Amino acid sequence: MKLCRFDNDRLGIVEGDEVLDVSDALDAIPPARWPFPVGDPLIIHLERVLARALYMASSAPRRPLAGVQLHAPVANPSKIIGAPINYREHVEEARRDPGISHGREIKTIGDWGLFLKATSSLIGPSEPVRVRFPDRRNDHEIELALVIGKRGTRIPRARALEHVCGYAIGLDMTVRGPELPSFRKSIDTYSVLGPWLVTSGEIANPNDLELSLAVNGKIRQRASTRSLDYDCERLIEFASRFYTLHPGDVIMTGTPDGVGPVQPGDVIVAEVAGVGRMEVRVVADSSEPASPRGV
Repeated sequence: MKLCRFDNDRLGIVEGDEVLDVSDALDAIPPARWPFPVGDPLIIHLERVLARALYMASSAPRRPLAGVQLHAPVANPSKIIGAPINYREHVEEARRDPGISHGREIKTIGDWGLFLKATSSLIGPSEPVRVRFPDRRNDHEIELALVIGKRGTRIPRARALEHVCGYAIGLDMTVRGPELPSFRKSIDTYSVLGPWLVTSGEIANPNDLELSLAVNGKIRQRASTRSLDYDCERLIEFASRFYTLHPGDVIMTGTPDGVGPVQPGDVIVAEVAGVGRMEVRVVADSSEPASPRGV
C-alpha cells in the first residue's frame, strides 16, 4: 500500500493516478496526554489505521494525484539518521573532489559512523528546497529511506527488517563546507521525504532497488541499493547499537556517486524502483543574509 499525507494533513491511499481520501481512519489513533510517547503517532498505530483505511477504501472520495499537495509521509520522526559515504563509488568521488571533501580524509562509513539531521529540516515533495547559502555549493543526494515501525535497540541483523514499516525516497540535501555533516545537512527544507510511504510488504528486497536522480531533465545519479556498503539490515543493526529506534524514525541509507550542485530554478526528479517518483523544486531563500563561515 502507498500511504500519503496530503493537503491539510489529510491521509490518502495512492492508487494509480488517484488519491483515496481515508482521513477518517486517523480516528483509530487514540488520544494522548503529555508527556507524549516518543515516536510518530500514525506509525505507532499504523496497523490499526491501515485496517480502518482498507475498510473505507471502496467508498472513499477520490482525488487526482496531480491535484494534491504531498507532504512528508512521516510528520513527527524523533530523529532522521544519515549514513555517510555508504556507496564505494561515492567514497572515490569524494576523494577526487575537494568541493565535497573540504580537506577531510574520506574513509569508510565504519570509520565515520552515522549522523543525525534536525527534524525541523523535514519537508515533502510539494514544498521547495530553499537554498539558504547561495554563495556556497548546495548538493543533491538521492537515497532510499527506511521508516522504522517499532521500537528497538541493539537489534540483530536477522531481525532488522522486522522493524521497518515502510520505505520512501529521501533527498539528503547538503551545503558543502568545513562544518560537521549534521550541521550542514540540517538546514530547513534540506531533508525531503516522499512522495508517500510504501508499506514494507510491497518491497521484497530493499537491497535490490534501482534509484536515479535528474536535474532539469539530465540524469546525474543512477545506481542500485545492491551497491550499498552497509546494507539496510546492517544499517539498522549499526544505528540501534547507539540509538534506540522509535516508530517513525527515518534512516536515509546513503547516496551513490553523481552528487552535484543545484541552483534556484532547478527541478529535481528522484525515482526509486518499487517506491515511486517525486519532483522537487529548488528556490532561493531570499531573506537569507550572507553565509557564515565555519571554524
